[in-house]
Amino acid sequence: MKKLLIFLAIVIIIITISIIKYSSYKVEYNALMKENTEFEQYKDKVVNGLSVATIVNRAIDKNTKNEIEKDDKGFFIQNETNSISIELYMADNETTYKMEQIYNAGIEQFVQYYSNINFKCSKIEYHKNTGKIKYILFEQIQAS
Repeated sequence: MKKLLIFLAIVIIIITISIIKYSSYKVEYNALMKENTEFEQYKDKVVNGLSVATIVNRAIDKNTKNEIEKDDKGFFIQNETNSISIELYMADNETTYKMEQIYNAGIEQFVQYYSNINFKCSKIEYHKNTGKIKYILFEQIQAS
């Protein structure tokens, strides 16, 4: 009888641990999907400069909250887990700018000059370790 009770207790403990681990996994997975969806909704879509400015602000905010380090030029240093980098290719002068350059020059000025210009999100890359978005490229499709 004791052996049966011990066996049932072990089975119940194993089942409980499995349920807790699965629940934890689902919570993490849902949080990852929610975070990625915030940026993935722009993939292969045309958006205006105002939307790009909003996305840049979100990425800067996420990097700041995640305490991503910066190099001596003020650019966020990519890590292998939760950093986000955005680049903008400007067809006007055939130059690619990092989000920090746009942000530091003044996001308000960017909005003033490019709010009605269209951009396309042409590339998204993910961190291998976590599956979180790592890199986004927006390309100007309408010259000013």
